[in-house]
Amino acid sequence: MAHMEVDVPLSEHEQRLLEQIERALVDDDPKFASSVRSGDRRIKARRRLQIGALLVLVGMAVLVGGAVAPSVPLGVLGFLVAFGGLILAVLNYRSATGAVEAGASAPAGSSASGRSGRRGGRARRQPLKNRLEERFRRRYDQ
Repeated sequence: MAHMEVDVPLSEHEQRLLEQIERALVDDDPKFASSVRSGDRRIKARRRLQIGALLVLVGMAVLVGGAVAPSVPLGVLGFLVAFGGLILAVLNYRSATGAVEAGASAPAGSSASGRSGRRGGRARRQPLKNRLEERFRRRYDQ
């Protein structure tokens, strides 16, 4: 399914709400806010995934070249390049395919506070989302 982007102008009220949400995001987690502003993370992750796959192919070719011409250093170099490319591809696979965004949103009634017992990346981001949604609802109802 193709994604269509439609430009719809925002009302003044919606623009103010968006600005307030952006300020709250910057205040709560400036590092995350700057990473979001810098562009689409999935595009960057896809690029890294492609580079990783290319490195795997190049590394395998060098590894085979090291086996054909009996050269242990060339074979080790090929293995290291292929292994590095594999690590790069694996680390960016979930972000590139959108699996992180799909898995990060919990069902509406799954947790009362949105916090989990462990301290992970999701546990810190979830309360911000809940607070922003609650602020939006309160302002929209007024």
